Amino acid sequence: MQLTIKTFGITSEIMSGKNVTMELAGTTVADLRKALSAKYPSLDKLNSLFIAVNRAYAEDATTLKETDEIALIPPVSGG
Repeated sequence: MQLTIKTFGITSEIMSGKNVTMELAGTTVADLRKALSAKYPSLDKLNSLFIAVNRAYAEDATTLKETDEIALIPPVSGG
């Protein structure tokens, strides 16, 4: 399945783009996490990384479709 992933903050730098297309062999958010970790090992160094599907935080068991809007939400700092 081919997914388009929106990136923000440090994830844009790590993945070299704001919208990244990626081929995913699996069907769940957990599968996506594993694929992201394998392709972009620097993502593992982040304190947290949330994945949103269709503008809602998604759990690892969430099933993905090619038409889903997927976003990576890195840790945010500031004050």
